[in-house]
Amino acid sequence: MLAKGSYLWILSPAVCALAPFFLYLYTQLTALLYPTGFFSLVTVFFIIFFRDPVRDVKVCKNCILSPADGKVVDIRGNTICIFMNVHNVHVNRAPFNGTIVSVEHKNGSLLPAFSKDSWRNERTEIAMSTAIGDIKVTQIAGMLARRIVSYVKEGDEVIQGQRIGMIRLGSRVDVTVPDDFEISRKIGDKVLAGQSRLAIAKDYSKE
Repeated sequence: MLAKGSYLWILSPAVCALAPFFLYLYTQLTALLYPTGFFSLVTVFFIIFFRDPVRDVKVCKNCILSPADGKVVDIRGNTICIFMNVHNVHVNRAPFNGTIVSVEHKNGSLLPAFSKDSWRNERTEIAMSTAIGDIKVTQIAGMLARRIVSYVKEGDEVIQGQRIGMIRLGSRVDVTVPDDFEISRKIGDKVLAGQSRLAIAKDYSKE
């Protein structure tokens, strides 16, 4: 399965690969095979990059799930920062059931997404109102990833693990959890969207 909004990115290099190939068949100019090979590799890369596998969401009423695949690179107070490398799935998911309060896009700089100061980059802030408190998911673009795609809008009801957006190419996702939740991850941990638990209610005893 491919991510919503990715088909044009895959189709474009595919056409660029096929055009010189068919011209090669007509002219037999071997030089035409070089762009064919290059754009074929780009097409394969985008197919892999824009994959959107079906996930068995680990629903949890007392915990907040990761909104992104990747590695925890920083924890600042109640905010957990997850860096998504090029090999990670880049579709983001809702960390909990709730209502989308706002989706705000902000322009910014172009620092590497793994940088601690990348919160100044172009980003989209998704504010959620939930039964456990307010949650904010911030999609942060990197040096190359300057295309943040939102699948939700203000007023939408979402369920835990539902797809809420995508960031193209390397990027970062921050999630800010309510005060009465204890973060259960540490820097360096690898997480999966819709499956890995990031924080658990402090008064949680048994699910």
